[in-house]
Amino acid sequence: MKVIGVHLDRCTGCKTCELYCAAERGSDGKTLLKAVQESPTPRPRVRVEGSNQLPIAMHCRHCLNAPCVDACLTGALTREPKSNLVVVQEDRCIACWTCTMFCPYGVIYPWPDRKIALKCDRCAFMDNPVCVEVCPCKALELVDVAPLSGSRVTSLKGGAPRNAQESVARRR
Repeated sequence: MKVIGVHLDRCTGCKTCELYCAAERGSDGKTLLKAVQESPTPRPRVRVEGSNQLPIAMHCRHCLNAPCVDACLTGALTREPKSNLVVVQEDRCIACWTCTMFCPYGVIYPWPDRKIALKCDRCAFMDNPVCVEVCPCKALELVDVAPLSGSRVTSLKGGAPRNAQESVARRR
């Protein structure tokens, strides 16, 4: 499985990833110029948080045991079996925002104008996520975690913890 890695030492907080994400994923026109003229204004699925001294691009982690999927009242949040990504089926979303409260990373955002929950789907329909492609500082990178599985992750007794309780129990 591939994840979007963030190089904290490279991110300047320019928000280019946000702008292009909103244009590509939330706009009918798919360009920045057309996106700013649309109503409702397109919203990004990735957000740059933090201060100018320590900005970080925040996006969905596609948790193995995703609490947002369990919390979704209509089943609009599902895991794609092929890609293993957690995605929003917009036609099933009722804008209750329960998923936003259960996301442990705070990376699911309400879009009240369109009555849907927004989250990164890693631009599953594209070869590479648009945020990775446009980052001028190369702070975002698409990384395959399979080669990493032989290191720290499998060195944990019994593999990686599946949830917070298991993680706490292992520390004791």
